[in-house]
Formats: sequence, C-alpha cells, structure tokens
Amino acid sequence: MKLKKLLFAGLILSLFSSTLAAQESIPRPKLVVGLMVDQMRWDYLYRFYDRYGDGGFKRLLNDGFSCENTYIPYVPTYTAIGHSTVYTGSVPAIHGIAGNDFIIQQTGQRMYCTQDNAVTGVGTEGTAGQQSPRNLLTSTITDQLKLATNFRSKVIGIAIKDRGGILPAGHFADAAYWFEGSSGNWISSTFYMQKLPGWVQDFNARKLAEKYLSQEWNTLYPIDTYVQSVEDDNSYEATFRGEQAPVFPKKLDALVKDNGLGLISTTPFGNTLTLDLAKAAVQHEQLGRNRHGVPDFLCVSLSSTDYVGHQFSVNAIEVEDMYLRLDAELEAFFAYLDKTVGKGQYTLFLTADHGASHNPLFFMDKRGNAGYFDERNALAGLNALLKEQFGQEKIIRSLMNYQVHLDYDVIRSNDLDEEDIKEAAIRFLRTMEGVAFVVDMEKAGSSSIPGRIRERIANGYNPRRSGCIQIILDPQWYSGSPRSRGTTHGTWASYDAHIPLVWMGWGIPHGKTNRVTHMTDIASTVAALLRIEEPNGNIGSPIMEVLDH
Repeated sequence: MKLKKLLFAGLILSLFSSTLAAQESIPRPKLVVGLMVDQMRWDYLYRFYDRYGDGGFKRLLNDGFSCENTYIPYVPTYTAIGHSTVYTGSVPAIHGIAGNDFIIQQTGQRMYCTQDNAVTGVGTEGTAGQQSPRNLLTSTITDQLKLATNFRSKVIGIAIKDRGGILPAGHFADAAYWFEGSSGNWISSTFYMQKLPGWVQDFNARKLAEKYLSQEWNTLYPIDTYVQSVEDDNSYEATFRGEQAPVFPKKLDALVKDNGLGLISTTPFGNTLTLDLAKAAVQHEQLGRNRHGVPDFLCVSLSSTDYVGHQFSVNAIEVEDMYLRLDAELEAFFAYLDKTVGKGQYTLFLTADHGASHNPLFFMDKRGNAGYFDERNALAGLNALLKEQFGQEKIIRSLMNYQVHLDYDVIRSNDLDEEDIKEAAIRFLRTMEGVAFVVDMEKAGSSSIPGRIRERIANGYNPRRSGCIQIILDPQWYSGSPRSRGTTHGTWASYDAHIPLVWMGWGIPHGKTNRVTHMTDIASTVAALLRIEEPNGNIGSPIMEVLDH
C-alpha cells in the first residue's frame, strides 16, 4: 500500500511537472523593449542613412523589419497621445488622453495628462512628482502582460518627460522614472513606491547630468560635412538663455548657469543620460532574467530629440548631429542588451509619438506655401463676435489643441443655445487665413472633408475632454507667429503623422512592408507575439508581415 501511495504521488508530481513545463514552454522573448524617439520623423531613417554606423539605425533596418508607411490615425498629434496610443492600441476617443493638456469639458478644469494631486513625489520635494497614469482610461500592453503572467513580469518606464515614462508603463508598472530638471535627479511618485530603490539613489548620486553639462556640445564630425542641414547661423533657430547666436560650439558649462540642469534635455546628452538609466534598470532589476521565466517589459522614451527639434527645427545642424549621436548611442544600447539579455533573446521595436514640420518661415523663404495661425487673436476676435451676438463675455474658453472649447457655465447660466454658438464660431473661423476646414465634432461623420481627415478627427474626439469644434489648418500652417523659432507639430499632415516603426530581435524576420499600417497596430502586434490578450480599448490589428514567418 505504501508503495502504491508513493507511485501515485510520483505520478501526480510528474503530471504537475509536465503541466508546469508545458506552461513555461510558451515561446516568448525574455524581454520586450519599446523604444520611443520623441518627434522622430519617418524620413530621418533615410535622411542621414549614409552617415549612420552599422550597429544602430542600420542594424534595425538591415536585421529587423520596417513598416515603412506607419501613420498616426488621429488629430491632434502630440506627445502624450502618441505614447498612450502606441501602448494601448487605442485613440483619444477611447483612451481619454486628448492632449498633453486638455480641458474637462463639464467643469472647465485644465488637466495635465499625467496630473495626479492624490500622490506625492518620490525622490523630490517639489510638485514634479505628482504624476500617475490615472487619467489614462484604458489598459496598456504592459498592463496586459502583467495580467497574463499574474503580475510576475516586471514593467518599468523611463523618460526625461514624465508622460513619456508614465503612460507607456501603464497602471500596473513596477516603476516609472522621469527627470527633474531643478535637481538633476530621476524621480517617481507614491503611485509606484514609497522611496526610490537603492540603485536609483546610487545612480542619482553619480551626478551624471552635471558631468555631461560640464563639456561643450560641438559637432561630432567637421561642420562642413553636415550637408543635409542649413547653415549654422540662421534666423529659424532659437537660442538658449545666455547665448548670443544658435551656433556651434555650445558651451554647456557656461549655459547651465542660466538654464539650470534641465538644459540637458535640449542636448544629445539627455539621450545618453536616459539610456544610462535604462542600462542600470536592466542590470539592477534583472530585466530579461526573470526568476519566474516570464517576459519583462522596458519602456524607454528619448525626449531630447523633441526638445532639440522644437528649439532648432527640422533643417538644423543640431538635429542632424543629434541623430548621428543617437545612432551611436543605440549601437551601444543594443550591444548592452546583447550581452546582458542575449542576442536574439529580446524583442525591440522603435517608433515615434509624432513627427515635426519644417519651420514655416523657412518654407516661405524657399517659396513654399506656409504660415502662422494667430491663436490669440483668433480667440479674442471670436469672443468679441459672440459677445456682440449673444451678449456674454468669453463664451470660448480656449482654442487649445486646435479645438474650440466652450465655457458651458456661461452657456447654461444664461440659457444660450449651444448650436447657435457653434454655427457662429464655425462661420467666423472659416474666414481666417490658413484655415482649411472647421468641423463640428458631433457632425464630423457627415462633413464635406477628405475621408482620412474625417476619420482622424473622429478618433481624436473625446466628448469629455476635447473641444466641440476642430480646426484643420492648411499644410505647413501652425499656431504661432512669424517670431516663432524652431518647429512644432500637432496636425494630420504626413510630416507630423508619418512615423518610423522598426522591429528587431526575437520572433522578428528581416524585411519591410510598404502597406499602410497604423500606430494603433503596435500593441496588438506585441500581444500576438507574446500570446497575450490585447489592451481593453484596442482598435488596431496585428501586423501580419511581422508575425508570419
């Protein structure tokens, strides 16, 4: 009898072990790395291609799989929305992140995308730490990985921008870290933890921001070889405080006195600092070496490309130099992952949250059509017109995000007709130079505008957080004035909405597709690769060319 019991126990143990082995034999990468390059236009993959080394962007293109025609399917095209959409597979109409800032329509409260006054900062005494993903209404692919592995996977988000680290990492992340310019430290919030891990404290103690800002930013190569850019001293670029002209070399050790440690964000060394922390996270959190045998997820967003683009514009030597330096940084980062996680053991995708326009003044100087939409004067003129017609001051709160935001308190308390107000506003805005279309959000589906734009308006409209009217400008027109320097983004046009999407590593074939794909397809492709459920607001589809091999 005792022998039978032992045999039976052995059989049960064998069956349990076999079941466990079967569960653990699901083919998956050890680590997924989502790499967002903030403000990276698709054409940057090729504009500087002949100057890239073999191990960075060229490795992605030559070893990985490139989705050459990936588009953003909504307006407006801003950072917080892009990061949210990549990781949720959804759009503002569903995931609720309607801008970097948006207005809660019923109360008129202006809300920052990751604002959370219920939490406090960790590693900081200031308000920069009062951030969390609570405003994001849907789950992320990182949330779904947590759910699929019963929270045994590790998920960490890292970016200089708070929104770039927080929104991709999702609601269930182990940590998100962002950079505080006033202190030069990486910080977090009590949404994730009560104190910074020892390794992050040690990292901050190294004072790397100060170290990187103690040098010059000069061009990586002789300046006369930067033939893809305009002359160094030009009228399209902004200067740093304390700088006489936006030219090389930039003496960062002197400029930091007027600009603070946050200056690093607008230099290539902000990317260096971010990837330094990413490598430290891989090392100290043992990412890709999960003791439970499940995949981990590292979300990295490189914010400095956006800061440099905004300040200097698409055609600047500073931007070309930024990408040549980033190429070398990526080569080193990929080599680090090869060494620590194992070449072919991790899956990485590189994409962007949006692109960027040429500086409108530059475009006009080259005899192209471009211009500036004076948002401040438009708002003043619109409110003056509505006061004359409806007898009330400031019926329009804002034209933020190229949308008309009504003051519903004024409308309700004075028993005004919202439809009449909208019709009057639309008529006025249609007369303004540079305005292509003005669309009542609730009637976008039946409006006489091109289908692609109509769909993007609908996808970007969240009734609780978006304005009731969408303004679509002519190509190369932006909110600003001829005094504006650098560049910006936010429109439906290809320079803002055509983004890179390149995959590399475990489970990824070599190749490319020119079929149109969308930012919303990324999360469902990762879900299919990991064999987990897609995010709960997902509207995208797996990119089969990435998976079929």
